[in-house]
Amino acid sequence: MNSLKGKVALISGAARGIGGQTARLMAQAGASVVVGDVLDDRGHDTVAAITAAGGKAQYVHLDVSREEDWIAAVNRATGTFGKLDILVNNAGVFVGKGIEEVSLAEWNRLVTVNMTGVFLGTRFAAQALREAGRSSEHGSAIVNLASIAGLVGSQLDPLYSMTKGGVTLFTKSSALEFARKGYRIRVNSIHPGVIQTDMGEQTFVARASRTGSNDTGPARQVATDAVPWGRLGVPLDIAKGIVFLASDDAGYMTGSGLVVDGGMTAM
Repeated sequence: MNSLKGKVALISGAARGIGGQTARLMAQAGASVVVGDVLDDRGHDTVAAITAAGGKAQYVHLDVSREEDWIAAVNRATGTFGKLDILVNNAGVFVGKGIEEVSLAEWNRLVTVNMTGVFLGTRFAAQALREAGRSSEHGSAIVNLASIAGLVGSQLDPLYSMTKGGVTLFTKSSALEFARKGYRIRVNSIHPGVIQTDMGEQTFVARASRTGSNDTGPARQVATDAVPWGRLGVPLDIAKGIVFLASDDAGYMTGSGLVVDGGMTAM
């Protein structure tokens, strides 16, 4: 189940956190993985861990806002491993400021990474994914990292929610466009709840600061108490969902969103 044997995957923001765990899990499932990130040292460490465990991986410097970086990343995948079956648009940032507090520069960075990066990845990987999809029973796959903040409103993070809402609808629309064109590229999104990553920690810092405190403990407890399942998520929880969406087991899914949030949006 969820085998990726013989597949080639490109993952943005894959040096650490959800992206890093996804890279390791995909390699374990049989994929050759291109790890893209701007954190070069961490990215090389992730690749070293994958290869030490017997997997196949390459690192490429990937600033998702730069067209030339995406072109180089796709070329690395096809040049090294011969094709590209899977794109995971994982890279994202969080600002943690309200509508009246955020600067234009901070807003532009949020949009550039969280939305423009997803568009550019999809655009520049599309032809390689189309080529690979022609010879696969279930086509190739794009998995976009959205959020539960892209499904429901957010009192504390409306701007982050706006960008992830854009990713949610772009996923559906690009799935429909590729289907209309006859491309065998499935496009789905995954919607994490609060996950224990560096970005997750930033949300606790931002929420603590709104109360005039540097103590993130109460903010973390409030977030934990809001999860019906009783705990915060970890990167592996999300990586498992990404691997499923990328695998042939999800071969009849496109334009869909997989929610992995411990029940938060069920309320």
